[in-house]
Amino acid sequence: MVPVPKLTPTDAVAAVRNPLAFIADRWTPDPRTVRRAALAALVMSVVIVVTGGAVRLTGSGLGCPTWPECTDGSLTPTTALSYHSAIEFTNRMLTYVLCAAVGWAIIAARSQKPYRRSLTRLGWAQFWIVMSNAVLGGVVVLVGLNPYTVAAHFLLATALITVAALMWQRTREGDGEPRPLVGKAVQQLVWALVVVSLLLIAVGTVVTGAGPHPGDSGEVERIDVSWEGVAELHAVLAWIVVSLTFALWFFLRGVNAPQGPRDRTRDLFLILLGQGVIGYVQYFTHLPTVLVGLHMFGSCLVWIGVLRVLLSLRERADLTAAGLPAQSYDTVSASVAGPQ
Repeated sequence: MVPVPKLTPTDAVAAVRNPLAFIADRWTPDPRTVRRAALAALVMSVVIVVTGGAVRLTGSGLGCPTWPECTDGSLTPTTALSYHSAIEFTNRMLTYVLCAAVGWAIIAARSQKPYRRSLTRLGWAQFWIVMSNAVLGGVVVLVGLNPYTVAAHFLLATALITVAALMWQRTREGDGEPRPLVGKAVQQLVWALVVVSLLLIAVGTVVTGAGPHPGDSGEVERIDVSWEGVAELHAVLAWIVVSLTFALWFFLRGVNAPQGPRDRTRDLFLILLGQGVIGYVQYFTHLPTVLVGLHMFGSCLVWIGVLRVLLSLRERADLTAAGLPAQSYDTVSASVAGPQ
């Protein structure tokens, strides 16, 4: 057995002053551990969106009618409250699980050798987004589920997914300068896909804010627009995203682009097909709660898929100790697809 080193008074002081540096000096995680930590943070960022959707769809948004306590004078639901309180309280408790996952990602990134500041910053960015959204979630409760604050709550959760997905990708590549794998035409097409996907998500929050699931059985303010009309706009944007994705996949094959962008585009197209089927079925069946929940989960997968397409357009080499790329590349593009 490996003896456990004794903790000296000097070590204790160092641990209190800078616990992350203290851990990093004594632990070097395997690269797979860092990747798994980043993936765990990404998975939990999706889970918290899905459970937040469950709170809304079960009418449990005010199951804990105050914040940060569940009820006045109690952090936990009392026996007098209904199952709505248990659902809302469970969602609040999952925030701590999310914090633990993000914390693990920060510690793993900080302890990796050689130290990569970019990874640690992405981890801390997630932490502050989680804290900000926790406060915003409290505001949502205190203002009685105002639909605009609910929409902002979801969009901030989408920002968390964005940073978590970026960190996960960065754990699998080096810190060298990004080298494009495709030409300008493909990059512009993908950025158009990103912009329309963001519009799709934003309009989706309006559909939710105007639709028949206010989040509580009581009187809740709604966005004063026709949710059917906004849903149709949402569907049009979804078709634009699908069309751009199909055009991108067709174009990448035509110019013999690298396998990575083609695979990520294919994956996104399949996700979009599944999401489209769910979307139309829920619309014509008058928004059953199960399908709406699946649609929210699919929304997360679509956005992650779009980000993976965007991030697959370049690669980063590892850096040597001197700060130079570990390998050189041919900088001359052989086709419109970019470097091969």
